[in-house]
Amino acid sequence: MSTSTTTTTRPGPGVAPSSDNPTWTPVVALSFGIAMVVLSEFLPAGVLPALAADVGVSEGTAGLAVAATAIAGAFTAPSIAVLLPRADRRTVLVTLLALAAVSNLAVAVAPSFAVLLVGRLLLGIALAGYWSFAFGAGTSAVPGKDRVVSSALAFGTSISTVVGIPVASVIGDAVGWRATFGGVAVLTALGAVVLALTLPSVPAHPTAGLRMLTAALRNRRLLAGIACVVLVAFANFTAYPYIRIAIERVDPSTTTWMLLAWGLGGAVGTVLAGVLARWLRPLAATAPLALAAALVLTAFASTVPVLAVAVVLWGLSMSMVPVFSQLWVTRVERERAESAMSLQVTAFQVAITAGSSLGGALLDGHGVRPLMLVGAAAAVAAGLGWAVLRVPRR
Repeated sequence: MSTSTTTTTRPGPGVAPSSDNPTWTPVVALSFGIAMVVLSEFLPAGVLPALAADVGVSEGTAGLAVAATAIAGAFTAPSIAVLLPRADRRTVLVTLLALAAVSNLAVAVAPSFAVLLVGRLLLGIALAGYWSFAFGAGTSAVPGKDRVVSSALAFGTSISTVVGIPVASVIGDAVGWRATFGGVAVLTALGAVVLALTLPSVPAHPTAGLRMLTAALRNRRLLAGIACVVLVAFANFTAYPYIRIAIERVDPSTTTWMLLAWGLGGAVGTVLAGVLARWLRPLAATAPLALAAALVLTAFASTVPVLAVAVVLWGLSMSMVPVFSQLWVTRVERERAESAMSLQVTAFQVAITAGSSLGGALLDGHGVRPLMLVGAAAAVAAGLGWAVLRVPRR
């Protein structure tokens, strides 16, 4: 009689796990990557006064460091899948994280504001491409868990604001903003290595590219939702690059704690959005209205307690947007989810460009209050828009 032995092997790096033994490690790695690129994008907000003084520009002009990233992202998000229709998404994601690390290093050593903007343009390419592919890669690694994957990626955003921006602000004050960007460059490079070791291969969709994008653009309901994404992102990013200035107007000594409160609100909002995502339409309508209330409170706050309530509500409401908007666009356009995601990312980047540019102009000309009120008006419009849009049931 013959005997046989059964050996169990574990999949190596880049190999998809068995469906009988799923792992969340790739999603954690993707979330860490999101945290790094989001932290990189909004890092100037935490070190804005020192950055502006060092490179010899006004604080409003320095806000263009955020706008430059968004401009590059707006062009990259819809085009990267067209340019790389058959590329393995794992390879693309790892490469984009490495590019983000290079961009942060370039900013850290930039001798002038012009060179700094070049580094920020590189970041825009990396960030938009990463956001466009991360959700699809996550749902490929853990099928059937769309809400959890969306919340996990959004949680990466929250972690970067809860920990990253307040800590970066403290480090920037202690050892300089350049050292802060250098440190983020190292962490981003580490994230690229971890992603390369943990994420399974993610083949491109057979119809990925120009054909998928043009088909998605014919979906009118999708485009209406994308317009609402533009409005709510514009609302936030007209104000967010200048949040430190708004805080210092009330009490400069509370800056770090207020940024931490914003991030903690964001962490709660991310979890809450994941729980409430089954009621997608009410969530999409309510969160922008809460953001509008937070911006109005911030505009008129004159005491620390009122400002604290405002920034917590601001962080909580805005952190819900990436969770429900990812789910909204991919539910409305299930067959072309990758293109739907790229359009959502484009909407964010266009709104960031317009919002931070207008916010900078308003700040230099009229102070911080008008830009908060402009943002609040846009948030109300977004909430009303989502309230009238129907979304397919799953």
